[in-house]
Amino acid sequence: MDKSRSPTLSLRAFGPLACFTRPELKVERMSYQVMTPSAARGLLEAVLWKPAIQWRIERIKVLAPIKFTAFRRNEVNTKASPPRLATIREGGVAPIFFADEDRAQRNTVALRNVDYVVEAHFTMTARAGEADNMAKFVEMFRRRVEKGQHFHQPYFGCREFIANVIPADSAPDPVDDSRDLGIMLWDIEFGPKGNRPIFWPARLDHGVLNIPPAEEVLATAAGQKEASA
Repeated sequence: MDKSRSPTLSLRAFGPLACFTRPELKVERMSYQVMTPSAARGLLEAVLWKPAIQWRIERIKVLAPIKFTAFRRNEVNTKASPPRLATIREGGVAPIFFADEDRAQRNTVALRNVDYVVEAHFTMTARAGEADNMAKFVEMFRRRVEKGQHFHQPYFGCREFIANVIPADSAPDPVDDSRDLGIMLWDIEFGPKGNRPIFWPARLDHGVLNIPPAEEVLATAAGQKEASA
């Protein structure tokens, strides 16, 4: 076992609705066919997030048939902006936002009755302290999954689509479904010059979405960036 990374850990997540919004269709929301690696990372961080660790998704197993549902709902066109720093320091009128005056009805094409097993590992980051060690975080994660504990409510893409998280020990086999999923969001590369989305060609193989290692995806993305420069 590579001592620089944890053993493979897993959890099972299921719920009635999910929407992993395709970035090219986010005005009228349409979900990817399968949970994205970044959404899976969000589930794991909801259970255990620490500055000392970084999650890497290995595979996502699809346990329920892929089915869509469509509905319309009210959303707002803009976000409420925080007051300027000068307003906070010196006083003054803060910006006022009334959601009732900024609503728009939009269509959502979401997944229904989803059920997944997420398998991943974590590595220690440069922010790990002297008291931080891999064995402690492995045991902490397993205990929190077993007891149903989390730092915030896990969800599937949108905060209103709640995910139920349980141990993956008794999970059924993945569905027998193989298909090309097209170009899918892998994750967001965060940096001082801004955040950059990273994509890769995804394929579901007998109900399993295998996620390429970070080094492979980032190297390919760097090559594409140089070629387009």
